[in-house]
Amino acid sequence: MNTKPSPSGLSGNAVVITRVADRQWHALDDDLVVGSGYAQTRPDGRLFVGIDAWHDAAFDRLAEAMLAELPSPLYTVVDEDDRELTANWRRAGFTDGRREWEYAVPTDPRTTGLQDVLPPPGVTIVPAGQADEGLLRAVDRAIRDDVEAAGGWWRSMPAEVIPHPEGDTIVDPSKYAVAAAADRYLGLIRVVTVNRPRIGLVAVRAGEQRRGIARALLAHTLGTLHRSGYAVAHAEVHESNQAASALFRGIGARPVGSNLELVR
Repeated sequence: MNTKPSPSGLSGNAVVITRVADRQWHALDDDLVVGSGYAQTRPDGRLFVGIDAWHDAAFDRLAEAMLAELPSPLYTVVDEDDRELTANWRRAGFTDGRREWEYAVPTDPRTTGLQDVLPPPGVTIVPAGQADEGLLRAVDRAIRDDVEAAGGWWRSMPAEVIPHPEGDTIVDPSKYAVAAAADRYLGLIRVVTVNRPRIGLVAVRAGEQRRGIARALLAHTLGTLHRSGYAVAHAEVHESNQAASALFRGIGARPVGSNLELVR
C-alpha cells in the first residue's frame, strides 16, 4: 500500500492519497474517503483512467498521484455535457482525442421502417448465439483488414472494432449475429445488453457493401430486441463517420449526447 499526504484545504488535515490495490487509489480527508481513482487496460491495449471525487482538490491530488505512477499515454472518457469533470481532466494535462455521438435507436419496425427489409438473395441472417465461431472470427479478421487497407482506424467504426494484440477481437461469440453466404460470413453485428441494449458494432466486408446487408442486420437485431420488450437501443458513432450517422439517422435514431475521449 502506497500512501502520500498532500495539502488540500478540504479540512484542517492533509488529504492522504492511498494506493489500495494495483491500479486503484483512494483520497482520504480526516479518514473520510473523498475520492477514488482507477486505471484499467482495455482489450486494445490502451490504459484508461477514471476519478470520482467530492472536491476539485481531491481530484487534483488523485490525478497527481496516479499520473506519477502510470505509464503514458493515458486515456479517459467523459460525457461532454459534464463540463466540470472535463475541465478537471484538462487541468491534469489531458487534451481532446476524439468525439462520439450517442444515438438512441428505436426498435419498433413501424418506426425504423425496417419491417419489410430482407437480406439480399443468397444471404441469410444467423441469430446471435448460433454463429459458427471459426467463420465469425474469419469475417471479423477480414473486416479489420479491409478497414486497415483503406487507411481507416478501428475506433471510428459504428461504435468500435476492438483491436487486440493477438488479432482476436471476438470476446464473446454469443453476442454476434451474422449475415451468411453459402461458404462464409459477409457481415456482423454485436449487441451487448447490460441494463440497456448497446449496438457495439455493425460491419460488412468491403466487397459486399451497398447491398443492404447492414440494414438487414439492423432489421433482424432491432426486431429481436423489440420482441424482447426493449423500446430503444443505444449506439455510439465517431463524429467523422458520416456513413454510420446516415445509417442510424435513416432508421429514426436521434442523437442524445456525446462523449469525449481525452488523452494525455
